[in-house]
Amino acid sequence: MGASIAKDMAEEQETKRAVAHVRMFIYFAAGMAGLLFGLDQGVISGALPFISQEWNLTSAAQEWVVSSMMVGAATGAIIASVMAKKIGRKKSLMIGAALFIIGSLGSGFAVSADMLIGFRLILGLSVGIASYTAPLYLAEMSDKNARGRVISGYQLMVTVGILAAFLSDTAFSYTGNWRMMLMIIALPAVLLLLTVLRLPDSPRWLAAVGRLEEASHVLDSLHGSAQAAEEELMEIKEALKIKQDGWALFKANKNVRRAVFLGVLLQAMQQFTGFNVIMYYSPKILSLAGFSTTEDQMIGTVINGIVFVLSTFIAIFMVDKNGRKPTLKIGFGVMALSMAVVGVCMSMLEAGTADVSVSYLAAIMTMVSIAGFGMSAGPIVWVLCSEIQPLKSREFGVACSTMTNWITCAIVGATFLTLVDTLGSAHTFWLYALLNGLFIVLTLAYVPETKNVTLENIEKNLMDGKKLRHIGC
Repeated sequence: MGASIAKDMAEEQETKRAVAHVRMFIYFAAGMAGLLFGLDQGVISGALPFISQEWNLTSAAQEWVVSSMMVGAATGAIIASVMAKKIGRKKSLMIGAALFIIGSLGSGFAVSADMLIGFRLILGLSVGIASYTAPLYLAEMSDKNARGRVISGYQLMVTVGILAAFLSDTAFSYTGNWRMMLMIIALPAVLLLLTVLRLPDSPRWLAAVGRLEEASHVLDSLHGSAQAAEEELMEIKEALKIKQDGWALFKANKNVRRAVFLGVLLQAMQQFTGFNVIMYYSPKILSLAGFSTTEDQMIGTVINGIVFVLSTFIAIFMVDKNGRKPTLKIGFGVMALSMAVVGVCMSMLEAGTADVSVSYLAAIMTMVSIAGFGMSAGPIVWVLCSEIQPLKSREFGVACSTMTNWITCAIVGATFLTLVDTLGSAHTFWLYALLNGLFIVLTLAYVPETKNVTLENIEKNLMDGKKLRHIGC
């Protein structure tokens, strides 16, 4: 009897290891999409000064080079919403990886600003597809008790990608080889394409298209228990009984409209924190702060990337322990304060009354702002947007929020230099500080706490008409 118990325990441990390996591979592969997202966000920061110098670009032209990727990403999010529904999450990720390879290589071979903008649009399509599909896929493949941590891990891969791009840019900056800066990021896309080939598709999507046996098989590999797999499949099938779909449901059901509104609001809040102006224009901001050499600017940019990566670890440990809402409030508060201080420093620097310590204070507070974003709005907004949409309209809802992310990101990227030229750098940062203060109020009013709540329960609360801030109760 003792031998039998020992055998059963050994088999149970082996099953747990197998399940852990399956989940880790899924998380790694989908997380690679986040890496590409980050690489493309970060790479233009270091390349832009050299591109501008070689082609003598105006501020408006620089803004177009930066923001063209976001315009493509907004379009990619719309396309991804259709693809994810029709062909599944896996194939959508594969198409995104292929487009990324084309866009990055084409950008590196560009012979004019217009050609570069065109290939940046293609890159944007790939990033839009990845930024829509990967969090959706991860939300549907992860255990409810680890969902926030898993999707925050995706955001961690975004930050790692940004840091990797900054390091790569710094290495190539000594020779000014901006073309290699833009082309080298195609290599991880090749790895993603090869990795995704081995991914299973989402059981929720498989069930939605009637492939119940395959869905059951995937769930079994995720749980290691036929009973647990059957229970989750039953939950999915129950949710699928409500015949609802995307745009038609949006028009017919006010509760779905409320969920879409919240996703749109969250993504707009994330972008108007001003974080991405720091990422896209880091060397420019450091030059405004008094760091005039390319070497100082690139080192500062790398440090910003390191801070972003480290701060994202805070979110990974806090999001499923302390919750989404408290972490968001803290993050917006940190960003509001740090942006206000950066504005004061810029005002002193513009007046010519500051010494070198003010430049260092501005740089430090920029890092504090990055940390505030990395531990809160950066990952948590994506977590919430993947959680709050009803199953039958999830593709539509996440597409709307992801499209909003990129539209607002394009607005931020396309207006920063213009704001600095017209308002001055101090007033520009004060504007972003004010917006972050507003976002604390909006978080209190509308954002729910979804920690440890199943997607099905969130949907039930939403459809029962509970206030948005209470749908996680």
